[in-house]
Amino acid sequence: MSQAATSPELDPLDAAHYLHGRGNVARLTIAQALAGANSVVVYATGSVVGNALAPDPALATLPISIFVVGMAACTLPAGAIAQRYGRRAAFLAGTGAGVLVGLLSALAVLVGSFWLFCLATFFGGAYAAVVLSFRFAAADCVEPEKRPRALSLVMAGGVFAGVIGPQLVTHTMYLWMPHMFAATFLAQAAVAAVSALVLLGVRLPAPSLEERAGGRPLGVIARQPRFVLAVVCGVVSYLLMNFLMTAAPLAMLMCGLPQEAANDGLQWHVIAMYAPSFFTGRLITRFGASNVVLSGLALIGASAGIGLLGIEVAHFWGTLILLGVGWNFGFIGASAMVLETHRPEERARVQSLNDFIVFGTMAIGSFLSGGLLNAYGWSMVLWLSFVPLALAALALFAMAGMRRRRTAG
Repeated sequence: MSQAATSPELDPLDAAHYLHGRGNVARLTIAQALAGANSVVVYATGSVVGNALAPDPALATLPISIFVVGMAACTLPAGAIAQRYGRRAAFLAGTGAGVLVGLLSALAVLVGSFWLFCLATFFGGAYAAVVLSFRFAAADCVEPEKRPRALSLVMAGGVFAGVIGPQLVTHTMYLWMPHMFAATFLAQAAVAAVSALVLLGVRLPAPSLEERAGGRPLGVIARQPRFVLAVVCGVVSYLLMNFLMTAAPLAMLMCGLPQEAANDGLQWHVIAMYAPSFFTGRLITRFGASNVVLSGLALIGASAGIGLLGIEVAHFWGTLILLGVGWNFGFIGASAMVLETHRPEERARVQSLNDFIVFGTMAIGSFLSGGLLNAYGWSMVLWLSFVPLALAALALFAMAGMRRRRTAG
């Protein structure tokens, strides 16, 4: 038994967390890989299936936008389930939604129903909302000094999602012709079921009375400058990643590039999103979360710049790869900042509030993406991404200035 688990300085709840911490982190990493593949399937196929089924071409990316709405709408309910019944209950509810998205998507393709497909992607968003809480669950399982590394290690499971998801699409999309992607969605449901089996082994203590009470009012917590900055950086990082990734596969098809190139581009994008997670935690520990977030924003700006240079496969892939790395630094850095703003008994509510704001705002960008792409083209989508980047960078510099003045005073 580890020293951390038996130390008299730890209360019983934290001791139980730390005792099973390594096994929990491993299972959450595997589940992240499997669940992330589900999201990749939605992003790889959503706008293409939407374009085939939608009554209007402007609605082609609506299924992916509905996916983001599902993330936002289900974040707070998932947090409430975790607070009342424990995180594992929320995890299993999420994987149930993951099975539904595959089954309903396959049915939608078979019957040619656009709106049923939109409903399916809503459940996909619900699954993704629960999956993103894996990172906070991992951080709660270990000692405070190890939390950034645990958080980023679970996110690293997405590297395998970046391989599993696109390859799942590539090798199954023609298996049930003329119903393209029907077999893909059935395979997606099976992957979600396997993820549920993995999560059954996660061992977390039941919520304490203090956690059920919830701690300070959310309004007090949300007014902390550090929390506001964390939310702003998380919003911008995820908003722009989704904004550009939603449009990219359809933009590639509109530029005459094959579906396989779009699948492979998304594969490299997702790998780039999660591969840096093997060392992002160490970077945060060494350089601080704010500096890592700033680097991420700079990389997202560089990704848009590459996209503006041309419309060949290399330009799209370069954009998607740098976008993935920038998202990783920005989002994980912002998540680490959130961990600094709450007490242990407040974690479920504060973390779900953060994710609700991030995903709710992200939905706006997702809805705008398809319409802007169809009306003004890929270049306009890229140019608009610089506006939120500038706002987030200004917020970081303003907070740094406030800290310097406070130190000098």
